[in-house]
Formats: sequence, C-alpha cells, structure tokens
Amino acid sequence: MSTEVDIAPPQSLRHLKSVAAVALMVAAGIVSGGLFSRVHAHQQLTSWTDAQAVPTVATVLPQPGPASQTLVLPGHLAAYIDAPIYARVSGYLHAWYADIGTHVKAGQLLGLIDTPDLDQQLQQANADLQNSVANEKLAATTAKRWTEMLKQDSVSQQDADEKTSDLIAKQATVEANRANVRRLEALESFKRLTAPFDGVVTARKTDVGALINAGSGSGPELFTVSDASQLRVYVSVPQSDAASIKPGMHATLTVPERPGMTFDAKLVDTDQSISADSGTMLVQLAVDNKQGTLFPGEYTEVHLAIPGDAHALFVPASALIFRAHGMQVAVAGADHKVQLRDVTIGTDLGTRVQIIQGLQAGERVIDNPPDSLANGDVVRLAATEATNTASAATASHDAEHAHG
Repeated sequence: MSTEVDIAPPQSLRHLKSVAAVALMVAAGIVSGGLFSRVHAHQQLTSWTDAQAVPTVATVLPQPGPASQTLVLPGHLAAYIDAPIYARVSGYLHAWYADIGTHVKAGQLLGLIDTPDLDQQLQQANADLQNSVANEKLAATTAKRWTEMLKQDSVSQQDADEKTSDLIAKQATVEANRANVRRLEALESFKRLTAPFDGVVTARKTDVGALINAGSGSGPELFTVSDASQLRVYVSVPQSDAASIKPGMHATLTVPERPGMTFDAKLVDTDQSISADSGTMLVQLAVDNKQGTLFPGEYTEVHLAIPGDAHALFVPASALIFRAHGMQVAVAGADHKVQLRDVTIGTDLGTRVQIIQGLQAGERVIDNPPDSLANGDVVRLAATEATNTASAATASHDAEHAHG
C-alpha cells in the first residue's frame, strides 16, 4: 500500500499572496481616500460657514446739503393799514355815502351824524363867550378909570387893585369860554365821518336813523377802511430756523385759489423774540398788491430761501440705529471693520435725515444695518453705486420740502 501527498505548486501560493497584498492595498487606499474626502469636505464646510457669518451690507455716501434750502411755512395776509371808524359824538346817522367795496380817498365823506344836543351846547357856549367878552370890556373900562382916579388920589389903592384883579378874572373867563367853544366846534367836526387815508371800505355797520353813541373804540365801529395796495404777511418761524431769518430777505407767496401764481415779498422785520407758547418767532413781510389780486385775511404759503448748513450731511433714515444710549450710524472702514458713530439729527425729512454732528463726508455709511452689528465686526460690502446715485438725485428735492 502506498501513500500519495498532493503538494500545491509554489507558484500558486505566491500568486495568492500577491492578490491578498493587492486587495489589502486597495482597501487601504479606499479607506484613506474616504478619510481625506471627509476631512476636505469638513474644511470646505467650515470655510463656507465662516464666510456666511460675515454679513454683506450695502453702503451709501453721505450727501452734502444744498447751498440753500426752501423753508415753507403757512402765513396770513393783512391789510397794510386797517382802521375802524368810530363815532366821537352822539346822535343819529343822517346819511352814509360809502358802502363796502367803495374805493375812497383821504378826507372823503363816509357818513353824517345829526347831533341836536351838541348843536345846542355850541350855541350856549357862544352865548357864554359873548357875555364874558362884554363883562371883560366893562371890567377893562372900570379898571382904566380907577387907575386914573388913583393918580389923582380920588380912590384908595385897595379899590384900584380890586378893579384891576376883576379885569384879569374877566379876561380868564373869556379865555375859558373861548376854549369851550373851540372844543365844541371840534366835536361838531366829528359829525362828518371821513376816510383817514386812501383805501377801500371793508365794513359798514350802521344805517340811516341809527342811534349813534360816542365811544372810544370799545363799541362797534361804524365803518372800516383798509389800505390793501400793500399787504403785510405774518409768519411764525420755528426756533430752529430763527437764526437764519434776516430783514431784507426775499420770499415767494402762493395762495390755494390761484394755482400757478407766485407773488414776491420782502421780509420787513421780526419781533426779535421767541414765543413761549409756540416756540416760534413772528416775522413780518410786505407784498405789493396794487393789482388787487390778493385779499386781506387770506391764507398763504410762504417760501423762504434760507442758507444751508455747510457741515450738514444727508443719509437715508434706514441707516439709523436706535439703541438705548442714543442715535447711531454704522460706518464701514477701509479694513471693512464696523465703527459705530453717535450722531445728532438736525432735520428729519421722512425718508432722509440731516446729520449735523458725528459724521464726516466721504465715509461709507451702512444702510439697513443688522441689529446685531457691533464695533469691530467685519462686513462684506455690496455694490452701492445705484443706491448712492438715487440718494444724490433726491437730495435737493427733499431739502426743498424740509419744512413743508
């Protein structure tokens, strides 16, 4: 009996070892590639996350204010001279000669008052004057005679002095009566109600036969005469703009019932004080109205061109940051780092605000800043050309209506 042993050829064993080594290398490569891919992906995710954490912001350049801005304020027109005509004597209105709307000249008769009581007083005063004049003449003659007799020692010095004193008293009585006559004659002249200046009768509050009571301005006036060839315009200017108001400035007026028409006015003066009730200064302007286009009492819009603030800058209202310690804006520096600036607002125009302190020209102001933005944060700048162009286009329009 024989035993046979099968022994694999050495070449087959070496082949298997090679295959196993190759498989092991392939597996190791696959594992290494997976690990590298995951590390690379994690690095990419980290870089992307860091990039997304940097906010992208739009910036605008502050726009300088215009050289002048239009201050638009409400005003009212008043006659340059407006005089109510009152009665200085009592009586009954005999007639009137000018109704409302009548153009009158200075001294023109407006009405006539019947004054029977005053007429009788004047007659009595004239009679008293004549009586005192007669007594004066008699006293003068007596005093002259007694003076002559005193020279002849026919009368005493006391008697002569009494006659002389009586003459002086009679002369004083004549002067008093004469003054009373002049007073009553002056009152008689007030029976004629006349226009004090050239103008228009704007009111007639009496009629023929009406009882007239003499007054001193406390009762109702009989007529009112206004000089509307030139009008006064009264405007209340806010305290913030009062320093810019100077006499001699020119303004334009518009009235609602005459659209498209403007009227030139000149600033005459101010009351040089600020009202505690309204915080405004009263300004008076004068406007020529020889054509009679404007009427006293009308409402008007006054457009005043006042100098602009050379240091003021305009930014969108959306750039403001409202925080507990005050108003701020965010500025992007050259290194794209944020700087928060405390600012002072001069005028709020609605969509735009005027910054008078805290900002410099040429600085890049972040528009619509994130709420979490803080000092030193890094930001990415977006394209801002369109925003800046639009801001510049509306700057002058907003400034014109700063106080509309």
